[in-house]
Amino acid sequence: MASKWGAILVAALLGSGSAAADGSPEGIWRLNSGKVTVRVNYCGGKNLCATIVGLAQPLDRQGKPKVDHENPNASLRTRRVIGLQVVSGMAPAGENRWKGRIYNADDGGTYRSEMRLSGNSMTIEGCWGPFCKKNRFNRIR
Repeated sequence: MASKWGAILVAALLGSGSAAADGSPEGIWRLNSGKVTVRVNYCGGKNLCATIVGLAQPLDRQGKPKVDHENPNASLRTRRVIGLQVVSGMAPAGENRWKGRIYNADDGGTYRSEMRLSGNSMTIEGCWGPFCKKNRFNRIR
């Protein structure tokens, strides 16, 4: 009987060995508000990137896919928001911490950023000068 429970415990522990267990932020994450879903992956050695893979409201008022209309580069304003790489160059900055850049499609700005991972929760903070804004994401895959 003890070996049966031991086998179940081992199977449960092995089965729960998700990316979060090894401190990897790779995966699919949803903003707490549910507004945005991103895919985080390695994009250059140890650096991380994030790409928008879903929006709660993917269409604009005319029923067309939302585009990057606030981009300061006019030639990029027709890019669809779904598929945009919004986090780039996140380099390791300590245990479960990365620093890089974040693009905000709502205002067309790119900001210095810090990502922190805690289990299945990830915080991304974007800063412009002394002003910062944090967003919390929950792992969905």
